[in-house]
Amino acid sequence: MKKQKLILPKHLFWDVVYENIDFDEKKNFVIVRVFERGDFPEITKIRRYYGDETILNSITNAKFIDEETFNFLSLYYDIPKENFLCYKNKQLRGEHSTY
Repeated sequence: MKKQKLILPKHLFWDVVYENIDFDEKKNFVIVRVFERGDFPEITKIRRYYGDETILNSITNAKFIDEETFNFLSLYYDIPKENFLCYKNKQLRGEHSTY
């Protein structure tokens, strides 16, 4: 069975050429971007398209996620903050964490 094409609003990807995005090859970029800039229906779309296992892998291994999105993801998926690479990186840099 062939996967349906993922269609997301172009405004989420204002800084790249939307038509050139390979949603499978660039899944980590797409997933983080939708959580940072999208709304709940768009999040639902990527959950159906990628599945929670792929999403969990992407978000926990992302080098940077903005603070608001990071806190949301930690609560939404019930993941301890320490399990996120972006959190560990911030701690290693010695930056004051507001996470």
